[in-house]
Amino acid sequence: MREVDAVIGRRLDSGVPLVGQVSRYIISSGGKRLRPALLLLVCGALGYRGTQRHNLAAVVEFIHTATLLHDDVVDDSTLRRGRPTANQHFGNPASVLVGDFLYSRAFQMMLDAHDVRIMEILADATNVIAEGEVMQLMNMHDPALDEAAYLQVIRSKTAKLFEASARLGAVLAGAPAAIEQACATYGQALGTAFQVIDDVLDYDGDAEEMGKNLGDDLREGKVTLPLIAAMRRGSPEQTTLIRQAVETGALHELERIVAVVRETGSLDVARDAAATEARRAIQAAEQLPPNSHADGLVQLAASLLQRRH
Repeated sequence: MREVDAVIGRRLDSGVPLVGQVSRYIISSGGKRLRPALLLLVCGALGYRGTQRHNLAAVVEFIHTATLLHDDVVDDSTLRRGRPTANQHFGNPASVLVGDFLYSRAFQMMLDAHDVRIMEILADATNVIAEGEVMQLMNMHDPALDEAAYLQVIRSKTAKLFEASARLGAVLAGAPAAIEQACATYGQALGTAFQVIDDVLDYDGDAEEMGKNLGDDLREGKVTLPLIAAMRRGSPEQTTLIRQAVETGALHELERIVAVVRETGSLDVARDAAATEARRAIQAAEQLPPNSHADGLVQLAASLLQRRH
């Protein structure tokens, strides 16, 4: 990861000072670096030690960071990882344009691998992520959204880059098709579990630990699994309360809604869904050669279920 950070530092250089300022502001803000770590763990598990693993790990972090910059503008977010978002600090135009820079820089860097398959994986991933963003936008303030549609969004918007990161590790290692698919399955399941837990924490987390404003999802009209389960399991009065809050984005009933989500056992429903995905990831990781890196992949999936921020 130190090598990856060194690559990130070098490739953020630009003749335009604001580009580097905004990029470093968000990249240095304490992110988990899960996607590059995932790529490195898969490379380690499959025995690849070439320097392209550092380059492509930086690429997936750049793509992820670009999506964060654009997301925060679209969502009008003010807090991320415990400090003001880049759009709050530098303004919306700078955030959007630097996000574009990071996307284009990522595509410059992926050319260094001289591998059409790698370019195909990353191009497909960025396209699917964009589709997921648009799907989420279309679903805003729609209380009729069901679990299948919710999963479709998060598998596109969040899990796709996890999937691509894991698949890239297998491609770099020259793994056979079955192992490549196991890695992709691991990444998709891990990313899905990660997002479901993230959505749980919006109703069951600590604002200081989370580094974001609790209730943001509801304010933005995002219908996540805890709300879907609460509307399915709650009384008519409770369901109406949540439906109206989703439709309006009003937070004045947030405390009551959080109480309903908890009283109906909806957080447990969502955590069970995340646990199912984590188990699917673990089963996929168990198909890799037994070594410390593969063990790390298993531990990473298991650790998501204890995630608190």
